[in-house]
Amino acid sequence: MEIFNNIKLPIGIDEKQLLIIAQKKFKKEIKHFKIIKKSIDARDKGNICYVYNFEADTKDFNPIPEIVNKINKKCGNIIIVGSGPCGLFCALQLIENGIKPIIIERGNCVEERTKTVEKFFNLRELNENCNIQFGEGGAGTFSDGKLNTQTNSPLNKKVLQWFVKFGAPEEILYINKPHIGSDILKNVIKNIREFIISEGGVYYFNTIFTDLEIINNKAKKAKFKQNGKTIEYDFDAIILATGHSSRDTYKMLYDKGVALEQKSFAVGLRIEHTQDFINKSQYGKTKGLPPADYKLVSHSSEKAVFTFCMCPGGMVIPAASESGGVVTNGMSNYARNEINANSAVIIQVDKNDFKSDNPLSGIEFQRTLERKAYEIGGSNYKAPVQLVGDFLYGKTSKEILSVKPSYMAGVELSNLKTLFSEENYSGLKNGIFEMDRKIKGFAAYENVLTGVESRTSAPVRILRNDKLQSINTENVYPCGEGAGYAGGITSSAADGIRIAMALSERYY
Repeated sequence: MEIFNNIKLPIGIDEKQLLIIAQKKFKKEIKHFKIIKKSIDARDKGNICYVYNFEADTKDFNPIPEIVNKINKKCGNIIIVGSGPCGLFCALQLIENGIKPIIIERGNCVEERTKTVEKFFNLRELNENCNIQFGEGGAGTFSDGKLNTQTNSPLNKKVLQWFVKFGAPEEILYINKPHIGSDILKNVIKNIREFIISEGGVYYFNTIFTDLEIINNKAKKAKFKQNGKTIEYDFDAIILATGHSSRDTYKMLYDKGVALEQKSFAVGLRIEHTQDFINKSQYGKTKGLPPADYKLVSHSSEKAVFTFCMCPGGMVIPAASESGGVVTNGMSNYARNEINANSAVIIQVDKNDFKSDNPLSGIEFQRTLERKAYEIGGSNYKAPVQLVGDFLYGKTSKEILSVKPSYMAGVELSNLKTLFSEENYSGLKNGIFEMDRKIKGFAAYENVLTGVESRTSAPVRILRNDKLQSINTENVYPCGEGAGYAGGITSSAADGIRIAMALSERYY
């Protein structure tokens, strides 16, 4: 097998031509190939092309490595709290190692969760335990299923391979910025669940983690509430894959003395442009390319301002999980064919903003922002919106112009400056101005801002040691985005696999 890099293919040319181009370039006969990376080179707007890396003569491709280690000692109950990517991929790895996990999920299965989320979009009736943040699949299920990551974990490839095994498009194995799409990801999550159950795993949906019994710094029992009834489990290990918004879980762990620390994160707004504008800014007049994206950062102020979770051809969605708060997120389906593009524009916040050293103070900072957004949006889960031009000059918007907000639960024209401290408002404003120098028209008056983006990452880190257990509570394994050790679907899933490997070593 040999790797061939940087093979360029003009737009509209069949990928089968890669063989001919590579054979001419490297003067070798190539009979079989598999694409391992595909990206777009748009630096020259007059000569945009695809760039491929591929491996040749790969005849027998096995998407999932063979099982190497199986446990050979008896183990007790292994509980996973949370069925987002971290919890699900932890469960898959445990099953591969011969361990049958118990999965606790406060929300519903993905099919019922979808109905609950759509009800919130349409009627603005919030279920605090089953929503965009909580439920099978985690927050990423309703956020495009983006799989690009800045981590270099060797487990990332295994994450993508498992996604393909359970129904994701094979192209995620090689395209430069892989995504599954929220529409396809829901079925992938369902397939993973059915596999886990078929292998002996157990699910509890609509079940809330309420208590952890700790004796001599060792956790051995947990309590859960399901439909008003208490369920208790003794366990060998409990894996906390709770996601970044399980505020009641953080509070319970803090009260129990589990070591937590405050963590910086970022807050801001969603910005919307037409997708046609983004395509022209990135591709010029070239047609036939997928919906364009962007990634921008500004250092024009003391704090960095950057774009995050960019959704080409997508929608801004209601993502609240607490009554009396408005939270935004972005979503795209696989085709990315909606009229608008959207992205978070966010600024870093830390203890200087929280004005407290309490580990939970970041949560209160988030909550305050979200309640302000709820209030200026009309106190009915409509989102406050403002034209970019009005935000930049501190004026309340009076009308919507050519860019129509896509927020699904309705909007209220507002002045979003009132959400932020003067320092953070100034930082966001200066950042948008600088981004306009990189993409001319980014800050055009008619573009739309929606508030508030507050759940970019966990505001708390649950401290763990080199064995991946809590530093002061044995048998507790904090992991993924909710524990402050990951920042998206792929890195969370990889961290879940890492936890499962470390835990399994106890039984080899």
